[in-house]
Amino acid sequence: QVQLVESGGGLVQAGGSLRLSCAASGRTFSSYAMGWFRQAPGKEREFVAAITWNGGRTYYADSVKGRFTISRDNAKNTAYLQMNSLKPEDTAVYYCAADISSANIRSGKPTNWGQGTQVTVSS
Repeated sequence: QVQLVESGGGLVQAGGSLRLSCAASGRTFSSYAMGWFRQAPGKEREFVAAITWNGGRTYYADSVKGRFTISRDNAKNTAYLQMNSLKPEDTAVYYCAADISSANIRSGKPTNWGQGTQVTVSS
């Protein structure tokens, strides 16, 4: 079990940047793979990015490759999503996720979810 709290969401103009943070508590953070999902109005929740427990592997949805970067700082029990070159279609509620297996995150079935944080990208 791990508890996740996102922060860093907000409103930004197209082409701008935001960095989301996900602070974890509970079980040892370094034992968990971490990920990010998003859900836009009227759309299904979709996978955005994932990172393995040791940070050795990262995974991205095609729609964000080259623009978003997932990272983690195990000493701070925190994962990050750096979002650059934001587009209006990136507007969504972004959710942090954690699981002992990155495969569970990539398949859309993480054990733990954060509460979500709104990201709005204006035209």
